Amino acid sequence: MLLNQKSAEQEISLKVREDFLLLPKTAELTRWVMAQSTGERTLPYFDPLDGGVFARVLILLESPARTVSLPRYVSRDNPGPAQRNLKGFIEQVGLARHKTVLWNLYPWLPDLDKPKGPLRRAQIEEGIEMLITLLTLFPDLVTIVFAGRVAQKAIPRVRLAFPDFSLLEMPHPSPLSVCTHPNVRQRILSTLRHAKQSIK
Repeated sequence: MLLNQKSAEQEISLKVREDFLLLPKTAELTRWVMAQSTGERTLPYFDPLDGGVFARVLILLESPARTVSLPRYVSRDNPGPAQRNLKGFIEQVGLARHKTVLWNLYPWLPDLDKPKGPLRRAQIEEGIEMLITLLTLFPDLVTIVFAGRVAQKAIPRVRLAFPDFSLLEMPHPSPLSVCTHPNVRQRILSTLRHAKQSIK
């Protein structure tokens, strides 16, 4: 199923973000995204309403949702159910938006002409390599939250490359995960509270 962002409010929101892509906190990340986006493979932009390079907490998800809207952003405001859940959890614990940034372990936008499938090992390895490079762009970063088992595959490499980071694990905020297991909601909230405490 493809998500579709076509309401007037969402179109305005996308336009505002586009205008903000070259703000000081976001410009370096925008240039990095554009440099990686070559040929048929494209990365989504970082949400310029988040903390940008000044973020202190990075929340790592799995991969971008399948949607037809362009330009694309890794954003808690996206219409997907996992993003809506995550936004609600972040707001519930009071983790300030300007201190956070979101990204995906395998960050490439999906090919909508191909059926969705699980990430292959080579894709996960590629995402980890890219993540290690990306993390050098965040001078104030303190904590990384790995959301879900796929994102958590990056933990050993990140720990080796950045031993001073606080690395936290939490379940993925997808409705399937949250609704199926009664304790998932509390585990997510507990992890996000820990992340908030880590930057005080």
